[in-house]
Amino acid sequence: MKELRILVFSAAFGNGHLRAAEAVIEGLRIKEPSAIVTHLDFGDFLSKRFNSVVKKLYFELIKHSPKLWGKFYYQTSKLSPNSRIQCFLNQLGRSDFLKYIQEFNPDLIVCTYPTVSSILAQLRLEHILQAPVITVITDYTVHSHWVHPGVDCYIAACEEVKEMLVTEGILSQRIHVTGIPISPKFEKKIDRELIISKLGIKQDLPTFLVMGAHGSLESTKRICKKLADSEVPVQSIIVCGNNKKLYNSLHEMAAKARNPMVRLGYADNMEELMSVTDLIVTKAGGLTVTEALTKHLPLVIYQPIPGQEEHNANFVQRIGAGKVAGTEEELEELLSRFLSHPQEIEEMREKASFALLGHSAEQTVNNMLELMMNPRNKKKTS
Repeated sequence: MKELRILVFSAAFGNGHLRAAEAVIEGLRIKEPSAIVTHLDFGDFLSKRFNSVVKKLYFELIKHSPKLWGKFYYQTSKLSPNSRIQCFLNQLGRSDFLKYIQEFNPDLIVCTYPTVSSILAQLRLEHILQAPVITVITDYTVHSHWVHPGVDCYIAACEEVKEMLVTEGILSQRIHVTGIPISPKFEKKIDRELIISKLGIKQDLPTFLVMGAHGSLESTKRICKKLADSEVPVQSIIVCGNNKKLYNSLHEMAAKARNPMVRLGYADNMEELMSVTDLIVTKAGGLTVTEALTKHLPLVIYQPIPGQEEHNANFVQRIGAGKVAGTEEELEELLSRFLSHPQEIEEMREKASFALLGHSAEQTVNNMLELMMNPRNKKKTS
């Protein structure tokens, strides 16, 4: 049998697009180990200067002017695929895309970033591209930038996302609700006692996981101090990511804390950390939300960025699997409440356990392979 050739496109505009692509590839390696899979960054097909400027602008807006980003997000949320802006975006890197694709000769193309999806979908509509295109939506909402009639198959996070796509004119049979693809390692059973021992934490104490990598330094420190000095016993795990200032600034606090505190830098074992904690304090990226829900871990979402993060946070709160704190004061009140009323955490955990279907990467890959087997979508050979 001929080896499958699959192209996967993501982009380094936020970590979620990349992680979703990697999850799909992990699922493919399990299901079709002989497949030839190539993973590409959309930015590599743009001029270095343009790519650098756009990335810098995006991250500056997110970090320093989130309200401005939210305004841009909502003002562009109802653009049609034929709008001037979308037509401009559909030309970005198009010729280089097409040249690479023709050389690689894929059986299928998977996109986890909307701009790539739109470019390739337009090529499909023009009958220039033969390989079917699958688009993986990486949030619990749909921005118009994701929507294009030339996409062969959509992977949706939940039924609400499917309904939004149908409202935008996408045929229901082209949409598969699998959940956002996450690494299969989040589905595996983990030896909790081993992880607890490795981290050096206590088995009988409630444990809060704080994702501090992207928050304000002083605000994150105050949150950590509240947990460190809480009169209600609690232990905390603080993930600082690449934020060395935060990591170093917590050294003295951890040493003097009334309650145990574990500081971590970049963590590539989130599936382990989520398995031994009772609550996570985090931003509302689509992948992080999906990973936590898969682990049945209640969330407290702190200051979600206007736009897609707001929608992700609203989804979590709507299903009862977490709460949203818009200010530091609200976050402190929620932490105090959950420490004093642990049964509320358990109620959220139960809601989280019913939120998703599970095995999202496996389901995504199954739908990909089914799409390729459909005679209508099989690539023509010369």
